[in-house]
Amino acid sequence: MNTDGHILSAFDRDLETIQALIMKMGGLVEVATLDAARALETRDEDLARLVRDSDGAIDALEAQVNDEVARIIALRAPTAGDLRTVLTVLKIAGSLERMGDYAKNIAKRSGVLAQFTPIEGAAGTIRRMAKQVEQMLKDALDAYIRRDAVLATDVRARDREVDQIYNSLFRVLLTHMLEDPRNITACMHLHFIAKNIERMGDHATTISEQVIYLVTGSMPEEARPKDDRTPYVASPKS
Repeated sequence: MNTDGHILSAFDRDLETIQALIMKMGGLVEVATLDAARALETRDEDLARLVRDSDGAIDALEAQVNDEVARIIALRAPTAGDLRTVLTVLKIAGSLERMGDYAKNIAKRSGVLAQFTPIEGAAGTIRRMAKQVEQMLKDALDAYIRRDAVLATDVRARDREVDQIYNSLFRVLLTHMLEDPRNITACMHLHFIAKNIERMGDHATTISEQVIYLVTGSMPEEARPKDDRTPYVASPKS
């Protein structure tokens, strides 16, 4: 009995360690998301550089989570329920790493777009979109810590709002390209950025779905709410 208690206590401590890494990782991604959008809007190349540099720390944390998960599985032999928790953490870390990559990609475009005449309203819309995604991520991570399937379900539903902002911006960018061909390159870069943020919203939604799975033992049965009906447009390379 004492031995079982010792193993359970050790597993809980290990899980707390991993959860701390996840929250640190999530915090870095939240900051990178907002900073990337702000760097674009203000044309702040120093801030954009900080976002790009922060991706290394996010990647390092994901590697640390992966190592900790492998160690727990090898040493603790978790039960089915505990294993579900550990694998959920692994998937959340993967989504956060991808979000960090998208933030870095957005920051890379800031310097390129600084060479072009600003497209009226685009940067502000992108900032609003990024703020929505950042709040979704924050709530999804809070839902994970609290094991709150209701909050996670709410986050999942909010992805449609991100899609709607993206669709609206796409139409604005298309109008600018049609009205003046000199806007085409800048608008394509902006579309690339908006698409990256839309995909970040998808990953925040994926995290919320993992929370639902963790709490209930099954993924949501209804289809994920999506409202992205725009065609894919390839972006120029920076």
